[in-house]
Amino acid sequence: MPIDYSQIPSPCFVLHEDLLRKNLALIDSVQKAAGCKIILALKGFSMYSVFPIVKEYLSGATASSLNEVKLINDFMGYQAHTYMPAYLDQEFDEILQRSSHITFNSLTQWERFKSRVEEFKSLNPSHALSCGIRVNPQYSEVATEMYNPCVPGSRLGVTRDKLPNVLPEGIEGIHFHTLCENGSDTLERTLEALESKFSDLLHQAKWLNMGGGHLMTREGYDIEKLIQLVKKIREKYNLEAILEPGSAIAWRTGELVTTVLDVMDSQGVDVAILDTSFAAHMPDTLEMPYKPAISDSYHDAVDGKPTYRMGGMTCLAGDFIGDYSFDTPLEIGQKIIFEDMIHYTMVKTTTFNGVNLPSIGIWKTSGEFQLVRTYGYESFKDRLS
Repeated sequence: MPIDYSQIPSPCFVLHEDLLRKNLALIDSVQKAAGCKIILALKGFSMYSVFPIVKEYLSGATASSLNEVKLINDFMGYQAHTYMPAYLDQEFDEILQRSSHITFNSLTQWERFKSRVEEFKSLNPSHALSCGIRVNPQYSEVATEMYNPCVPGSRLGVTRDKLPNVLPEGIEGIHFHTLCENGSDTLERTLEALESKFSDLLHQAKWLNMGGGHLMTREGYDIEKLIQLVKKIREKYNLEAILEPGSAIAWRTGELVTTVLDVMDSQGVDVAILDTSFAAHMPDTLEMPYKPAISDSYHDAVDGKPTYRMGGMTCLAGDFIGDYSFDTPLEIGQKIIFEDMIHYTMVKTTTFNGVNLPSIGIWKTSGEFQLVRTYGYESFKDRLS
């Protein structure tokens, strides 16, 4: 159902409930066919107002901070699958109470906290808690180094040469996360690398967490191959398989609605200044980097058509993205719709330069817009002192 953008404040993230449910239904069909658990990774999508919808389809959620753990407990009613590169001493007891799975990033972390794990288990026999270790298979096809956890010197996971031939007592799971919006063919090659190094330990494990980056909701993704890969490794090693995609859940489920504030000629380049910021509201466009799609525009400059460089409203000189062409000239007050801005965007926003955070809303299956959250001065002030 088409959106009536006149109902929507600007800037505003707008999630389409029907598109979210479509993604979740597909993901649920994969977990059922593969006999695995697929859980939500909050680092990619933390819109807790729709966690009740997510819970209808998925088996749990994974966190990388105590705050994310609490969000899972409070709004999904699940114990969290928790992984952090390093645990804070003052938070660890609460993480134990709120988690069903805890993955350690190194053997030194495990050695530091294992006595507290053992004590917690002895005092809470009814609380099912399982611990694992993150491994680094030293194989990844992620091109952007910032997002590649297998670069030399990576701090994420243990390489095979640092692990004994027997899993440490108390460690029941193996976790790897080396994909980033990849296909099942990449997973196939990754599993080959994993097995070549960790096969003996996989035989000892009770569960294998394959991390995120499985972009199964992207058009053209080979879902059947994913199902067969998961079934094969699950049956070969007689373990529980867990996947925790971030992007796949909210892939192409909504947009960021913005407005043109000004149009100016800058040394022969037409610039449109928007009521949003690439640096503060869409940082992945600068970090990855990538050029987001804009509805009703040409993704690249077209000779003879009105062409504009999109600029943000902060004072950062680099707060802009590439050139887009349109069929008609842009006007002040015109809406600019950035597509596919729900995953890994909403979770990364900041109030740099004092800019307000975009509002958050849902376009319901009923065809109505629900404004979930707005922000103002208090949101900016609360981050400072």
